[in-house]
Amino acid sequence: MTRIKQLLTKGQASWNLILIGLLVLEFVVFGAANPKFLRPALLFTSINDNLPVFMIALFVTLVMVTGGIDIQVASLVGLTSITIGVAWQDFGFSIWAAVALAVLICIACGAFSGFLIAYCGVQAMVVTLGGSFLYSGIALLISTLSSTESYQGIGGFPEEFKFIASYQVFGAIPFQLLIYVAMFAIAFILLHKTKYGRKVILTGVNAQAAEFSGINSRLVIMSTYVLSAVAAAIAGIVLTAYLGTAKSDLGGSLTMDIITAVVLGGTLSTGGKGSIIGTALASFAIAFLKFGLPLCFKVGTQYLNIPVGILLVAVIVGRSAASSTGYLSMLRTLVSSKVGNGPKVKA
Repeated sequence: MTRIKQLLTKGQASWNLILIGLLVLEFVVFGAANPKFLRPALLFTSINDNLPVFMIALFVTLVMVTGGIDIQVASLVGLTSITIGVAWQDFGFSIWAAVALAVLICIACGAFSGFLIAYCGVQAMVVTLGGSFLYSGIALLISTLSSTESYQGIGGFPEEFKFIASYQVFGAIPFQLLIYVAMFAIAFILLHKTKYGRKVILTGVNAQAAEFSGINSRLVIMSTYVLSAVAAAIAGIVLTAYLGTAKSDLGGSLTMDIITAVVLGGTLSTGGKGSIIGTALASFAIAFLKFGLPLCFKVGTQYLNIPVGILLVAVIVGRSAASSTGYLSMLRTLVSSKVGNGPKVKA
């Protein structure tokens, strides 16, 4: 068991080095093509634009380590945003009461989907795909309660709310980046340093075996969807404050980047293995890729999902090829040993 753990740790560490190498390569290539890419102000802008992906991907990692998937989180970003806007502008809530209401609604959504998956045995893909449509529809329904047209968005938020995105620590570091750092620390400790994290991993390896060892694997699975929903709510709050407007479709295009970041970071789609550090590195790699291509090579923004998709497919194919190579090597060894031990023919 110790030997297997060492191999897994070494494998993830090596993968993290590859991701760091990818980041360095991006800086070298994009920096050489356009020195503006290396300007700290532009890099921070790129990070700010992609912080919702960074935040959500951390906790979707927990979901995927259990062997599940969560593609409804992007819809929860929009649900959070429009709930804050409508509750504050049209129902007289204070801004922080509106924020609390939005978070509670997202927790309920995550718990509902998690319950269907963990306790009712419905496939995660089916539930979260349906949840994506359901929660997007609820967000759109809530937007009809506003006196503002949905396509315009709700703006004019108080400064105490916009402070989340506008304040800079030491005049340089965005406050919302510190929120991400705090979320990273929480996710890292949860998965890698606590009993809860070990339960998440064991559930992903074999849920039935985890049950036999005394782990309530169904509760563990459900809890990961709740945490993922909370992360989506926080991302929705930050994005609404950053843009200064609340819309029902905010964050609707984030799903692909989130899933790609988790898979590229080293989390197995089958569960049982994942890395918060890997997810974070992959998130930055995707963000800088989507920032550098338009800036340095004039690639249209409508085409930026193409390299992200290629990256996702390449990682999956590469892992499959590596697994196949391992199996082929084992088969060759077995065949060679059979041939070597076979009956010898006399001359």
